[in-house]
Amino acid sequence: MNSITDVAGIRVGHVQRVGDGWLSGVTVVLPPVGTVGSVDVRGGGPGTHETDALDPTTLVSTVDAVVLTGGSAFGLASATGAQLWCEEQGRGFAVPGTVVPIVPAAAIFDLGRGGDVKARPGAEMGYQAAAAAFASGDHAAVERGNVGAGTGAVVARGHYKGGIGTSSITLDGGVLVGAIAVVNALGAPVGLGIGTQSSAGEQGLNTTLVVIATNAVLDVAECKRTASAGHAGLARALDPSHTLADGDTVFALATGAVELDRSTEEARQVSLITLQSAAAEAVRLAILDGVRSAESVTTTAGEFPAFRPSGG
Repeated sequence: MNSITDVAGIRVGHVQRVGDGWLSGVTVVLPPVGTVGSVDVRGGGPGTHETDALDPTTLVSTVDAVVLTGGSAFGLASATGAQLWCEEQGRGFAVPGTVVPIVPAAAIFDLGRGGDVKARPGAEMGYQAAAAAFASGDHAAVERGNVGAGTGAVVARGHYKGGIGTSSITLDGGVLVGAIAVVNALGAPVGLGIGTQSSAGEQGLNTTLVVIATNAVLDVAECKRTASAGHAGLARALDPSHTLADGDTVFALATGAVELDRSTEEARQVSLITLQSAAAEAVRLAILDGVRSAESVTTTAGEFPAFRPSGG
């Protein structure tokens, strides 16, 4: 399906609200239990939650869910809802009497794009998105465009509508690499005919969020390096990228279903380089897909037209 859910066990749930001042939502990526994960945050204006827990030097190596949300830093409250859902399912780091779910989150800036700056996601939407991800089943089609955390996204300094995009790449040996992106960039997508706008205008606060998933066996440090590689794809897809006004963040998840060739040191290096190169390309394709899939929106805050190629 050319989506992140081509990776077995990866599920995606969207919840959004539009109208009455709203133009925002939440997307949850729900991996199989035991999935290893890490993150690389490079934007100058990030809004994140629990990303320190994904450092290779910390106690827990697994991730129970990843929350991508609108609402800027306020929207990070949606992670609490996803964490509660995971706890109810017994997903998390075992402690006496319960589990503590590891649920990192990152937010885009979309405040006020629906007309009301206080219309932003909270714990209830996070819970609903996690439940929707679980209910979707394995290998489900992923909704794209104006859904979930992409509902209020814009690109090219607010001149065009952004949204959710996804992609996947198949490598030798049954290895899959997929990506999902929330495209809310100050920059303009490269290769779609959108020129970089010269004035910052009123939509100068942004962020592109990405989750990479693979079925390969990776440790936390290798996931960290894969997330880092994903930023190369982000930079190829958006001009400019990683600015002071972007909170560009890439997560990487490894479900551990397929062993890489590690028979020799050279084979190990080739396997990882090939996978990480594919991760960068999957990110690039997911970002462009997010722009292509977005639909025009008009609210009391303004008009956000979809990009359409000339003659298309």
